[in-house]
Parts: sequence; structure tokens; C-alpha cells
Amino acid sequence: MNLSEHFTLAEMTVTNQRFDNTPNAAEIANLNLLCAHILEPVRAHFGRPVRINSAFRSARVNSAVGSKPGSQHRKGEAADMEIAGISNADLARWIRDNLDFDQLILEAYRPGVAGSGWVHCSWRAGGNRKQCLTMTMGSHGPVYSKGINP
Repeated sequence: MNLSEHFTLAEMTVTNQRFDNTPNAAEIANLNLLCAHILEPVRAHFGRPVRINSAFRSARVNSAVGSKPGSQHRKGEAADMEIAGISNADLARWIRDNLDFDQLILEAYRPGVAGSGWVHCSWRAGGNRKQCLTMTMGSHGPVYSKGINP
């Protein structure tokens, strides 16, 4: 099932967990909006395929990967992505400067380390916060700071 021109339901629900990861109609509607407002504009700007690391997560999948119960992935409102040959910091900065979004996080990126990290971006109907964060790995787990750094 296509959600948009370049994105399918299968790629937005893929998981290596052994639990059912089938979204309901409302979650599929949110995935459609995420594709339309975030993923398709990213694909159009960079002219390259966008690799989805994680998008929709059922409650069991979300729990198994250690995410919070309130994660926007649970609602089909968020995707973690990368584009081959594009720095994740550059991708995050472009989204920050050009798109409406709810939350944008540059995660586990290390300057000078090709392919490090990924970009989390969410979109929700009814208004977006445009919250920007950078997550780095500290000695006791993830550390979040405001803004897209570097």
C-alpha cells in the first residue's frame, strides 16, 4: 500500500521485533500526513531516496525498543531517517529551516564520522511545536540539548 509517491506502508512499519506492527486507520492517516508534510518534501529537495529506520511502532514494538509509551512513533506521527551521502546534521538543518514540524532531533550524530546518527522528525495535525533538539550519547545514556548542534 502506497502512503505517498515514494513511501509505502511496509517501509513505515518495518521492524526487527517479532511482534505485530500493524497500524489502525487513524495511525495510517497520521503516516499519510507525515509523508506529505515531511518525507516527500525531504525527498524532493535532496533528490535521493530517504531511508526510514523506524516510523510506526505498535505498543509492543515500542516497548521492546525501549521507547517511551507517549512516543509519537506510537501514533504514526514520527519517522527516524537518513539519506545516503547526506550528513544527518545537514538533513536536520534543512528540515529546521524549511519545513513545519512538531519535533526534530539530530540523534547520535558525531561530527566527522560519516553515516553517524539519524534524524527523528514528527508532524502532527492540529499544530506543531517546532521543537529542535540534539541527542548525544553520554556515559549514562542519551543526553538532550536544545537546538540542532553542531
